[in-house]
Amino acid sequence: MKVKNVFLILALVVFVVCFFVAGKKTTVNTVSVAMGYVAGEDIYYHVGEMYSEQKAGEIESLFTRLNNKGIFNGTVLYAENGEVVYQGAFGWEDFRRRDTMKVDGAFQLASVSKMFTAMAIMILEERGKLNYDDYITRFIPEFPYEGVTIRQLLNHRSGLSRYMSLADKNWNISTPICNEDVIDLFVKYQPAPYFKPDDGFHYCNTNYALLACVVERISKQHFDEFAKENIFDPIEMTHSFVYNLRGDSAISYEIPVGVPGYRYRGRRLVKVGDYYLNGVMGDKGVYSTVDDLFKFNKALDEELLVSQKTLQQAFSPGSPKYYKRKDNYGFGWRIREEMDSTAYHFGWWKGFRTYYIRDMKNNRVLIALTNTHKGVSSGVLWDCIKQENHTEDLLKIYQGLN
Repeated sequence: MKVKNVFLILALVVFVVCFFVAGKKTTVNTVSVAMGYVAGEDIYYHVGEMYSEQKAGEIESLFTRLNNKGIFNGTVLYAENGEVVYQGAFGWEDFRRRDTMKVDGAFQLASVSKMFTAMAIMILEERGKLNYDDYITRFIPEFPYEGVTIRQLLNHRSGLSRYMSLADKNWNISTPICNEDVIDLFVKYQPAPYFKPDDGFHYCNTNYALLACVVERISKQHFDEFAKENIFDPIEMTHSFVYNLRGDSAISYEIPVGVPGYRYRGRRLVKVGDYYLNGVMGDKGVYSTVDDLFKFNKALDEELLVSQKTLQQAFSPGSPKYYKRKDNYGFGWRIREEMDSTAYHFGWWKGFRTYYIRDMKNNRVLIALTNTHKGVSSGVLWDCIKQENHTEDLLKIYQGLN
């Protein structure tokens, strides 16, 4: 179809919507159809504006219903083409005091934190401080497992066992544990790996806790400090930080920062207290807001932290295809097999569920953060991100009227 005809159809669609959308007053001041000419940019502006309003209304209605049913309590942001279409907050930040949830609330991101750990590693790689195929013993020489590389940690192909199980068995859980303590436990007890390095895929938090150790060993900074200085501050993620228990000798009853998390005790929601494993960074521990995460998303598009060449590796499958594996894994991102150029990560940890979907083909992003351990089905979020472009729907309306 010629561009001129597309513009003409869009102009007619705008006028149709003006007359038939109830309760909407829409004007197109500069549309002119004469000698085959149409002011295309104005048409696209109004069609896009109408689409954004409709999409925002749909999302607000959906999450209002989910909140009313007790399925969603938190914040959500949806954006297209680098612009926020909708952001909102639903439910309670504090269920006992009935403090209303705020859109700038900082949530524990759980495993969504892994994309920031991967970013820290990519920053160091671009600066020439490491190579992805370096053995981790280059930076942690006391580590008692040979043949494990940085890349294998990023892709969850190291075969290393779970540090959480090791700590539960061999650590006094009334005192905080940190990343260096995790290394010490592996050195002392040397639990058997699940498989040889690069001989399979196993999603394991140990990989990203060790990556945070690598960052600390190279930078001579604590991981939270490195993240603030090299990721959060440069792109003005002003409400984001990495929680840690450094310097604490005991576990607090409550986490003193951010939105509190909740779990169900029977039918009653109770606040989740602090936990000794919260002292380990890299696999979890980042607190952030939907707005800050959108700043991070824009920073990826605009190469503010690393180049597109480097970033492409984060969104590339790290393992061979396997019929029993639904999706693949890159550097801190899961790769959606059934959708073109789509990466995502979900998280769960001690009263929080988090969701981040990045559709790079259609330039869409959906972020949802919740502070209850029972969260919305991810299928609802995938339905939001998959909806067809509304301009195409308007064209179908026009064609149906003729």
